[in-house]
Amino acid sequence: MNHIKLRTKLLLSLVFISSLLACTSVLIVRLRMERKVRQDINEALRNSVVAFEDFQGRREAALARSAGLLADLPDLRALMTTQDAATIQDGSRGLWQLAGSDLFVLAEPTGEVVALHASAEGFTLRAATACLRRSLATGESRDWWFDKDYLYEVFLQPVYFGSPSAGVLLGVLVVGYRVALPAAKEVSQIASSEVAFRYGKSLVVTTLAPNQQTELQSQLGRLRDDTDDSVFNLQIGRERYVAASVQLPPRRPLAVSLVVLKSYDRAMIFLRRLDRWLWGIGLFAVLAGVGLAFAISHSVTRPLDNLLSGVRALESGNFRYPLLPTGRDEVGELTGAFKRMRDSLQATQNELLHAERFATIGRMASAISHDLRHPLAAILAYAEFLSEGNLPETQRKDFHDEIRSAVNRMSELTGSLLELSKAREKTRRRYCRIEDSVRRVIQSAQARPEFRRIGISVWQDGPCEGWFDPAKLERVLHNLLLNACEAVSTESGLIEVRIGQSPQGIEVRIADNGPGIPESILHTIFQPFISYGKDNGTGLGLAIAQKMVEDQGGMIEVEQTGPGGTTFRLTFPALSVPPEVNA
Repeated sequence: MNHIKLRTKLLLSLVFISSLLACTSVLIVRLRMERKVRQDINEALRNSVVAFEDFQGRREAALARSAGLLADLPDLRALMTTQDAATIQDGSRGLWQLAGSDLFVLAEPTGEVVALHASAEGFTLRAATACLRRSLATGESRDWWFDKDYLYEVFLQPVYFGSPSAGVLLGVLVVGYRVALPAAKEVSQIASSEVAFRYGKSLVVTTLAPNQQTELQSQLGRLRDDTDDSVFNLQIGRERYVAASVQLPPRRPLAVSLVVLKSYDRAMIFLRRLDRWLWGIGLFAVLAGVGLAFAISHSVTRPLDNLLSGVRALESGNFRYPLLPTGRDEVGELTGAFKRMRDSLQATQNELLHAERFATIGRMASAISHDLRHPLAAILAYAEFLSEGNLPETQRKDFHDEIRSAVNRMSELTGSLLELSKAREKTRRRYCRIEDSVRRVIQSAQARPEFRRIGISVWQDGPCEGWFDPAKLERVLHNLLLNACEAVSTESGLIEVRIGQSPQGIEVRIADNGPGIPESILHTIFQPFISYGKDNGTGLGLAIAQKMVEDQGGMIEVEQTGPGGTTFRLTFPALSVPPEVNA
């Protein structure tokens, strides 16, 4: 992220924030809507159960009144007094049609069924007798009768001869309605849900599709008994349901229960559509946020880009880069302050350059006049001596050599000044080994009589070859080696030259055991006319050496200095091909 522009960072940040807010809003809305849907389903299930209980109460009341009215009919009482099963069976058909119920049963006081009329032919007289005796044993006037696939809710009404207070019981009348698919569909319409009736663990009837009934029976069979009167989840095939179960009175170990089911997936269809709308709106919000973020970032960062360009131009020395006018905000104030600082810096720089130019001219004039005065004085003195006619030939030759030496020193000084004043010129590189240049320079230095007793050693670590300018390289090494020879003692002086490779390129270290460089001139050692400890030194050797090293893309520095000696380090780029080809 360090190289990414501020505009891109700002744009990415705004896009990320807008996307995060949009996604978070959509997710929060979806979670709240999903929770609301589930709450609505639960509320609908409870309302469905309440609606069924109200409907069931009215129907039970109607059946109870119907049973009471039928039991008081004189025709029914007269029929029961015949005590003939065939007569009662035939004579009660009209009464059954009058009752309008799914089940009509007449039985003796002992519980023996003598007449049975049912809408379903599979419900037998034997099954009715067994169910009636079980109901009579409980002593309740209402009950549920179940045999195989037949489930009836029944009401029992005793039939008396005369007044019930007389206690002459003729038999028992039973009327009821069957819980079958039509009745289940009627309940389903009332409850606005899918329904199922169970007798104990057995599924009697349901409004679900036939292919779902087997799995519903399996799912309900695995439920615990304490799930009655509670809401629970079911997975039938690939569809999820929320269900509520309620036991229907009278409650017994094998009780009848109603299961009301609401499809969770169907209720979520609207939410899925809403999700698509929400995600579409969120995407539109993100895109709109991106556009707005781009406009904001452009308006904010454009003045900063202009200011940055001005800073870079100032770094390269351009004081005239146009700064666009901005508003009165912080960026505008910063641009104005930078412009004033740039103008002030330019004025100060011009003053410094003007003062430095005169100071440099003064230093150069002082150094040159000082360095030229001694050779000129020697030339003048020896020239006057040579003007005498009675000098011996040997003395004349000595005076001539001294004049030549003074002229050579003056030529060397002017050549050094000319070399230092030249701009960076193109180097004449060729492929060579630094070790060869080092050994030639050492041989040249040891050829001088005053340096023959100084120990000079060379250490090389690996091949150090590349494209260099041998002439300039040897000139640099010659200056550094002569400085080292002049700094050490002629009796115990030691100089070590080390050549090796580093990640930066090829390194050359020239170390001596001299007294070191004084701290007072260490920071100006590579400036012109800085010399220490040499009577005839011009102070240009290190300055010229630095220029020649930098001409070849290298670097020269004082690695360490002190009473134990000084080490100069030269670093050159290890070029395997000429710079023109490498570029």
